[in-house]
Amino acid sequence: MFIQPEEILETIQMVNQQHLDIRTVTMGISLRGCSHPNIETFNRNIYERILRCAEKLVSTTEQVERLYGIPVINKRISVTPIALVAESCHADDYCSVAETLDRAAQEVGVDFIGGFSALVQKGTTEGDGNLIRSIPGALAATRKVCASVNVATTGAGINMDAVALMGQVIKQTAELTADRQGIGCAKLVVFANAPEDNPFMAGAFHGVGEPDLVINVGVSGPGVVNAAVRSLVNPDLGDIAECIKKTAFKITRMGEMVGKEVARRLAAQFGVLDLSLAPTPAVGDSVAAILEAMGLDSCGTHGTTAALALLNDAVKKGGAMASSSVGGLSGAFIPVSEDQGMIRAVQRGSLSLDKLEAMTCVCSVGLDMIAVPGETSPATLSAIIADEMAIGMINKKTTAVRIIPVPGSRVGDMVEFGGLLGTAPVMAVHNFGSDGFIARGGRIPAPIQSLVN
Repeated sequence: MFIQPEEILETIQMVNQQHLDIRTVTMGISLRGCSHPNIETFNRNIYERILRCAEKLVSTTEQVERLYGIPVINKRISVTPIALVAESCHADDYCSVAETLDRAAQEVGVDFIGGFSALVQKGTTEGDGNLIRSIPGALAATRKVCASVNVATTGAGINMDAVALMGQVIKQTAELTADRQGIGCAKLVVFANAPEDNPFMAGAFHGVGEPDLVINVGVSGPGVVNAAVRSLVNPDLGDIAECIKKTAFKITRMGEMVGKEVARRLAAQFGVLDLSLAPTPAVGDSVAAILEAMGLDSCGTHGTTAALALLNDAVKKGGAMASSSVGGLSGAFIPVSEDQGMIRAVQRGSLSLDKLEAMTCVCSVGLDMIAVPGETSPATLSAIIADEMAIGMINKKTTAVRIIPVPGSRVGDMVEFGGLLGTAPVMAVHNFGSDGFIARGGRIPAPIQSLVN
């Protein structure tokens, strides 16, 4: 790839003034050769495997970071879903596996490790059940482990028994980490149509169709896009879309260059570049600010979903023009706690949980980093998940829920999670219950659009 001098100068400006960064370099590691009936042997196998593969991940990434002058915020690992590789163990509690993953992550120096995961969209095996029941204890006992459960796909429908169980798991996780504002729930995500190559946490896992060892890169630049849109003079919406597309093209080229160099040095396969506008608590590094730059008085008002659709589509088109390796989620994220513009919109009353749900129909993920009152029932949490899974299933897209019922909190409280997780305003849920619907269980069948063969 040949880089022009003007592109270098432009990238320096993006980094120094507009918060451009590589959000994550994530190494995907297959653990399929680590299974063993004895859980202690299994834990030793995965620990040694992770250390062998990732011992130079952090140092190599830092070398490439210095080489190109592009900040890499997080170094992460994703592994094969533990429910798959631990099922042969003669054990019904996988907390020791999570603790082993945490120990390995600390040893190699990465920020997070994902893959304490299960795929249960059509049903639950013994290993899946063991893992899901272990999630609250595992997330309470570890610092770096992230968990995810895929409960729906367009092809399989929605496993409502799993949805009901996840409401209980989220509630238990919040209670076990109540001394830290329910932080365990910030490391747990429930998916529909989960991608196998997602480098972003908490939902990253190493899919069964992935190579033995792979480097996936997540690039973020909402501040860059915001600055580009605001620099336009009296544009129409077509002009804005074209501007975003060109900006995404430039960001993608930078991310691919870094990812391929890290992969080359680690003798790993380069996987995907996930171009997702993931906001941070920094001023200006906000997806809501981009939407407001298009002419909205406040994120969440009428027109917000249309503006977000324009943004998400233009980001994908720009990335696809720049690289044939664009994958993962690639689009716009709308995590409330991590976006200063979203927080302000909630506080001024323009952005509600219902409006966020509508916005997820057209963006890359779903209800992300949403804090709700601690008294929210497991059935209500499950109903919120069910709604989001239905959006993903019907629209053939990835949707997800990362929701925190903060113990002891009430609507309007502010909850500090720290770091990239930011500060969350506690949002209202409906007063009317959904208990009877969730208690019915069973499976919502796959939609007619799943019949494509």
